[in-house]
Amino acid sequence: SAYPANDPVIGKWSEGLRYDYLEDDAGKVHLVDNWMKVSDFDRLARYNPDASNRYHLFTRANPSISQPLVLNNAATVHNSNFNARRRTVVMMHGFAGSITSGFNTVLLPAFLAAEDVNVIILDWSAGSSWGPRAIQAGQAAGRFINWLNSITGATANNYHVIGYSVGGHGAGIIARTINGNVGYVTGLDPADRWDTAWLFRPNDGLYTEVMHTNGGDSGWLNPLAQVDFYPNGGRQMPGCMTSLCHHYRSYYYMAESLRTGGFTGRRCDNLNAALVGNCSGSTLRMGGVRPKNGNTGIYHLTTNALHPYSRG
Repeated sequence: SAYPANDPVIGKWSEGLRYDYLEDDAGKVHLVDNWMKVSDFDRLARYNPDASNRYHLFTRANPSISQPLVLNNAATVHNSNFNARRRTVVMMHGFAGSITSGFNTVLLPAFLAAEDVNVIILDWSAGSSWGPRAIQAGQAAGRFINWLNSITGATANNYHVIGYSVGGHGAGIIARTINGNVGYVTGLDPADRWDTAWLFRPNDGLYTEVMHTNGGDSGWLNPLAQVDFYPNGGRQMPGCMTSLCHHYRSYYYMAESLRTGGFTGRRCDNLNAALVGNCSGSTLRMGGVRPKNGNTGIYHLTTNALHPYSRG
């Protein structure tokens, strides 16, 4: 190694234990150091997501074979099926993920079946083996969207930016980097053990929503958005035996919500009420194709253990 065994620690990436085991989208377990060392700082400095991010366009005309869109190469856009008059969905996968992550393969067909949209999948696998790179990857994706809008006339309010796990916070970073107000931003069980300076924020878009399915373990427990849903109390999902299963139920719920819109949440007075399901306020549908502007609050709902997960 180019670094001495005594690799000085220069900061903490997150509070809590220094070392942790994290599962990637495929269920592989990785030992992760949550403290920032000199070698980590050097790795961040060398990482160049403007060059290494990949953007894959899918539409109803090309639902299974992507059209790569390349930053500063307008021909790749003009020769593609991208249509600035359609709404555009931007998707960001999680830790150690890639274009083939379950988040992408489950949600892509669901979005295209629900509406005639452009779907741009951000593949940041060149950096996703280390969570903190999600910040840089998200900022680079926001810059890419600014360039895309500048050559196509697409506008921020016509975008839905959605991310899972580390990418859940990354979706917020993308949205706040885009010029203008993004119409709809969704975080699917945004990751726990995350730098609080870079959390998903309620004002990241005109409407922001977070689903919590493994809060306090793989996912963030406290509210993050204008609207936060805590299905089954937000920590453990029926039908699951592992933290990864609880975690990825978020994107299965989102996919089903695009098809049926059938998840009805009940507003809660506070987080504790949501965690135990003691909620009797107004109702609101979780997920869905369109933003629910003007709504705020914390909501609880109960799902089935098996598909279909929605109880209507």
